[in-house]
Amino acid sequence: MRRVIGIDVHRTFGEVVIWEDGRLRHAGRIDMTRTALEGFGKTLLASDEVVVEATGNSMAVSRVLAPFVARVIIANPLQVKAIAQAHVKTDKIDAGTLASLQAAGYLPQIWTPDAETERKRRLVARRYQVVRHRTRLKNEVHSILHAHLIPKCPHADLFNGRGRAWLAAQPLPDDERAAIDRHVRELDR
Repeated sequence: MRRVIGIDVHRTFGEVVIWEDGRLRHAGRIDMTRTALEGFGKTLLASDEVVVEATGNSMAVSRVLAPFVARVIIANPLQVKAIAQAHVKTDKIDAGTLASLQAAGYLPQIWTPDAETERKRRLVARRYQVVRHRTRLKNEVHSILHAHLIPKCPHADLFNGRGRAWLAAQPLPDDERAAIDRHVRELDR
């Protein structure tokens, strides 16, 4: 007897529908917490397949449920939407659609990275965010200088020692000086 469990995952809860012997059965809601997911996982069979759509927390849901079932599949939401054009959309219908598509062999799934690749991706994403934040701060300083008709810094880098000394000597209103000082402190943090 094959069972496919479809979960429509949200930030705080998941709507669960079970496909079994060609029939869909609503199995209620579960909280999206590690404890609740582990408790739910213990009620599943080792032969079950669990299907969730790719969301911000689907990898975490997958990691928690994987030890309890045969496999956890993460579906590509754009392709699922293209295949299953529902006129009435509810969480139960979405969860049932996921389970039915997997049972029929039509579920478009995403590639799931191994733990090390996932760790490296998170590291790169966090680094990218830090670099973008620093770039925004530097651009804001340049924008303030430009707004007050202050010429380009004669040094290669406005934010190294010589550039900062030049920056400190520029005539600026007190509020703009305070803003630049805040941005520079944030860069040094």
